[in-house]
Amino acid sequence: MNDAPDQPYPPVHPPLPHRPFSFELLKVDGAARLGAIHTPRGDIRTPAFMPVGTAATVKAMYIDQVRQTGADVILGNTYHLMLRPGAERVARLGGLHRFMRWDKPLLTDSGGFQVMSLAAKRRITEAGAAFSSHIDGSHHMLSPERSIAIQCLLGADIQMQLDECIELPAETSQVRRAMELSLRWAERSQRAFEAQKDNGRATHGQALFAIVQGGIDEALRRESAEALVAMNFPGYAVGGLAVGEGQEAMLRTLEATVPLLPRDKPHYLMGVGTPHDLIEAVARGIDMFDCVMPTRNGRHGLAFTWNGRVNLKNACHADDPAPLDAASSCPAARDYSRAYLHHLIKSGEMLGSMMVSWINVAFYQDLMAAMREAIADGRFADWAEVTKARLDGTADMA
Repeated sequence: MNDAPDQPYPPVHPPLPHRPFSFELLKVDGAARLGAIHTPRGDIRTPAFMPVGTAATVKAMYIDQVRQTGADVILGNTYHLMLRPGAERVARLGGLHRFMRWDKPLLTDSGGFQVMSLAAKRRITEAGAAFSSHIDGSHHMLSPERSIAIQCLLGADIQMQLDECIELPAETSQVRRAMELSLRWAERSQRAFEAQKDNGRATHGQALFAIVQGGIDEALRRESAEALVAMNFPGYAVGGLAVGEGQEAMLRTLEATVPLLPRDKPHYLMGVGTPHDLIEAVARGIDMFDCVMPTRNGRHGLAFTWNGRVNLKNACHADDPAPLDAASSCPAARDYSRAYLHHLIKSGEMLGSMMVSWINVAFYQDLMAAMREAIADGRFADWAEVTKARLDGTADMA
């Protein structure tokens, strides 16, 4: 199996100004929170949505476009980057920020979720996840220590503990086993991260977040959260949701879990979700999100707008000279006709995927900015009700 290499690691790159990681809670409106995560590479305004750059790219977008949408942070993935092009190679080339030309904060997922999706190709033990690459069949062991080493090689500003994420619904015994294993892996991840700082492979400006597991069982979520809070991580994620339980169960789980997390640290809901999901989760105290939905839907011609989803494949757009959204901050939504976007998507032109992905990532950033403004003004609940009603418009989806 390919495990951690014996060769010495390169130094942390590039050198960063000395600024510790911190979270500032600026205002609370109900349970919704306005804040800022401070990192050496800049601030992350919260609530924040992280475009997913799984393999050092936000799919179908130039990095300059991602920056122009107002994104403060991008998510990369340990599993995919360890397989291709390889964490050691990225480190030799100056780290993930330089590699993809992104000078703002980066968060890396530990790889636990991807390992879950490889059920036929992996084996979970106390040591870690042994799996075969989906690319070439090569064998690997992703342990908590190796996951942290990879994330440090990539130079991620925010790193995630390795956890075991299971698909729901599942037996309580299975959920408990995965939750308890994730707690033990959290301890090992924390020790590994501190060792990386001690030997100069990480800095005090970087942070490791814990992941609360427990399915939709409130007692298991409480047990997980209380144990992780006692370990005093800089931030806390709620993982293991949006994996088959449905929105109602997800929101109930958030209501039971988020109040258990430290008020003065970031709260991150992993892998979620629709615009409606984001609004509901912010209303329950979540600060950070990531999801592939904007770009995945964009590649299939499905656009997000303030008046609901627009399926640009539909024939009703073929002769429509109006823009998708004349008031949008995104030129692709504002300056091109629906007829043109429809033509690109129906013709299979790659420009269609690029433009609609750009539209969607920009919309998600505009949505987060609107939430931040509403919280700052103390009108989040009213704003949320009006906005959810607007987002329910799906007149052209048939």
